Amino acid sequence: MLRWNDVIQLAKNGNHTPDRRVEKTEQEWREILTPEQFRITRAKGTEARFSGEHCSSFEQGLYNCICCETELFDSTEKFNSGTGWPSFTQAVQENAIKYELDNTLGMTRVEVMCNVCDSHLGHVFPDGPAPSGLRYCINSESLKKNENEKK
Repeated sequence: MLRWNDVIQLAKNGNHTPDRRVEKTEQEWREILTPEQFRITRAKGTEARFSGEHCSSFEQGLYNCICCETELFDSTEKFNSGTGWPSFTQAVQENAIKYELDNTLGMTRVEVMCNVCDSHLGHVFPDGPAPSGLRYCINSESLKKNENEKK
């Protein structure tokens, strides 16, 4: 299980190697994603608070990357953070997520992306519940819920 210091080290020193890579041109991404999905996942956008379909849903299942369908988060790690975005305490595997320091907006944050296709997911913060203490704050538009798969 990753903790905040692990996340910072990965963001500074390099990430785990993903199981596979998916790379497409900007035009190929535009052809398979809605305009809003493209804005968020490929152009590093953010959806409005409390607007995403996965914000208040807690049904069992896995959350996959909307771009490449990589399994990212399990509903058993989802919690109500009150922030307006789906929040998770950890990813399904340590190499599913890519971490990068984000110095935009006059602050330092850690951006989280799909490690397979570099899709922007959101950010991770050190204010989540035990045992990890992490809060992965994720855009609903970057996720696809898969109720049929079980971890």
